[in-house]
Amino acid sequence: MRAKEWNVRLELTEDGDDTSARAELVTDDGVEVTGQGRARRNPSDPSVPMIGDELAASRALADLAEQLALTTRRDIASSVETSAPNRSW
Repeated sequence: MRAKEWNVRLELTEDGDDTSARAELVTDDGVEVTGQGRARRNPSDPSVPMIGDELAASRALADLAEQLALTTRRDIASSVETSAPNRSW
């Protein structure tokens, strides 16, 4: 059995009350999948940068998961003659 390790690189950028996140996965086979996320602090909320980081990161990772699922559905559809059901994992 061969073990595989996939790493996700998460980049956070803050600009005032806005935080952007980019999550990038590169598989052993060189497949690249990217997710994006953003968070904006409500002016009435206290300034806690960690919360914006967490929210933007979670949104980027959720987008990455959706992009990976979309890639998987395409790969399944192209590898079989019958259409695969469209499921959300």
